[in-house]
Amino acid sequence: MLEILFWLIVFFLSLVLLIKGADWLIESSQKIAQFFGISPFIIGVTIVALGTSLPELASSICAVFKEATEIVPANVIGSNIANILLIVGLASVVTRSFLSVKRSLIDLDLPLLTAVTLLLGVVIFDGRINFREAIFLLLTFLIYFLYTLYHRKEETSNCLPEEETGSSPLEKKETYFSKKESKREKIEMPNLSVFLILIFGILFLGIGAEYLIRSTLKLAEIFKIPVSVIAIFGISVGTSLPELVVSVRSAGNKKYEIALGNIFGSNVFNSLVVIGIPALIRPLFVDEITLKIGFPFMLIATLMLVISGITRRISVWEGAMFLILYFLFLAKLFHFC
Repeated sequence: MLEILFWLIVFFLSLVLLIKGADWLIESSQKIAQFFGISPFIIGVTIVALGTSLPELASSICAVFKEATEIVPANVIGSNIANILLIVGLASVVTRSFLSVKRSLIDLDLPLLTAVTLLLGVVIFDGRINFREAIFLLLTFLIYFLYTLYHRKEETSNCLPEEETGSSPLEKKETYFSKKESKREKIEMPNLSVFLILIFGILFLGIGAEYLIRSTLKLAEIFKIPVSVIAIFGISVGTSLPELVVSVRSAGNKKYEIALGNIFGSNVFNSLVVIGIPALIRPLFVDEITLKIGFPFMLIATLMLVISGITRRISVWEGAMFLILYFLFLAKLFHFC
């Protein structure tokens, strides 16, 4: 009993370190980049935009080096499910009315998210993700990334208001984190504390990822359950906390495009990069639970989001349905064990 309690504490403390490390790393990197004259939107679609997905990426890379490669696709798929069903569901309920979906999200972002989800399904179909598939996923993200840069520059040249500019998922993730920084008239030289925060952010990220994977493997051994079950539920929900905070807070402030765009950007990045980079290091194994339960639920969740998005609003009742489906997913997941 004491051993279980110890490793559960290690698991949760590791999540805290992982998330806090990512937060500090992004905050300090943003200030340093701004001081050196890097434009705000470049910072947004690079450093800041990747911030909420850093916990997933760090834990996935650590899992590969621990030779627990099945954790990577389980973590990604579980995180994508949580992003849609849990976070969009909660965000819809928080509004107490509905989430408004802009036309730009329907025309571009929803089809992109659907295409990436189907692409991931094709890649994991044989139960393995090899080096060539990893290259393909990363090249796909590169195309998407370059389009984001082009799209943002085009919108900037058209001088649209801040609230209307940018429909790309990466930019939504920029908006929340970088808004205060972009409003500063004078950028101060980073002091020693900024560099200390950067160092501690990297340390926390590394230590958190290391002990998160170590505790996951130990808990799976103690409870005699597949590692992927803990990854697809515990790790995925924990590493999705940044998205949860951003989306629910944005929905509460009626900034619906940020709330939804954050989810689109995170799911695209997870599917292409968080799987692609670890697969460059070592081929990834996709276990039966992830393949037969995780991916079908992710596909259903994505299709539900598309259907809800077409109506241009996600109501409280639809949000509640998302949450019910998420709990059904958890019930199915643990029943399978």
